[in-house]
Amino acid sequence: MKVTVCIGSSCHIKGSRQVVESLQELIAKNGLGDRVELGGTFCMGRCKDGVSVTVDGVFHSVSPETVEEFFNDEIKAKI
Repeated sequence: MKVTVCIGSSCHIKGSRQVVESLQELIAKNGLGDRVELGGTFCMGRCKDGVSVTVDGVFHSVSPETVEEFFNDEIKAKI
């Protein structure tokens, strides 16, 4: 599974660093490092939607407050 987080300036201001750090911790804590590829990219063109994240190409809007729920619903549940 490929998870990509926008680290462009708009998403950075909205908390992309915290989202990336939380996802790294959750992936490690759940032993999914060999099954989830976490990467970053610059602007995805959806700046108004919060921190832009794709999971295997499907767009999601995530915030530092919703990252754990996002992980459980969109990553952990689908592996």
